[in-house]
Amino acid sequence: MIEPLLPPWPERSPGPRPVPDRVCLQGILYVLRNDIAWQLLPLELGFGSGQTCWRGLERWQKAGVFDQLHRILLAELNAAGELDRSRACIDGSHVRTKRGGADTGPSPVDRRKTGSKHHLICDGRGTPLKVITTAANVNDATQTLALVAGIPPAAGPPGQPRQRPQALLGDKGYDSNPNRRELRKRRILPVISRRGAPNIQGMGKLRYVIEQTFALLHQFKRLAVRWERRTELHNAFVSLACSLTCWRHLKKHRS
Repeated sequence: MIEPLLPPWPERSPGPRPVPDRVCLQGILYVLRNDIAWQLLPLELGFGSGQTCWRGLERWQKAGVFDQLHRILLAELNAAGELDRSRACIDGSHVRTKRGGADTGPSPVDRRKTGSKHHLICDGRGTPLKVITTAANVNDATQTLALVAGIPPAAGPPGQPRQRPQALLGDKGYDSNPNRRELRKRRILPVISRRGAPNIQGMGKLRYVIEQTFALLHQFKRLAVRWERRTELHNAFVSLACSLTCWRHLKKHRS
């Protein structure tokens, strides 16, 4: 799936290609899974230097490879009937940032230490649809409409033209009347608890899937702690982790 998406090697690039694309991808996946420093990649595994894999990650992210892969896998899941468009869940999760950089700020849940936040929207079965990385002190409600608008179109069987969910489930952190009005304009029912009022009955059971999705994504140790100063490189790892999660769902369906 990835190979047709890769950009051609630059013709004027000095010297031979350091390692094949497949080996470079294996090195990137090794870092994503084990959260190892680039310069500590084991040479015995044949990945080349960490700088080689890092440059591959940068070049492929600039070409939009990982976002395209995510959209392709979502289309495969939709064609197989494995996407639940009846509802979507939205939530945020804080991650510690070790080296600072763009989109970082004092975390309100970690004694104001520097951190970032992953804003996630998933379907009713926990399939990740879109992740936005912001500073840790960004209010959840400010990203609601951006997450809904960022849901990628996924082609599927005839008779299912709707791309947006029928309902959006969120906790009290997403309580915002302007957002509710905008969601209704888009024919999306906001199911969001209000501050100062009891939680909507049964909401926890319905929103459990997004907590499970965060747990799956943060099993990739490179996402549990952010090391990249540049947000686009961190987002490359996030998109790749979302694609791998979708791939596992697809394999489970096919088996």
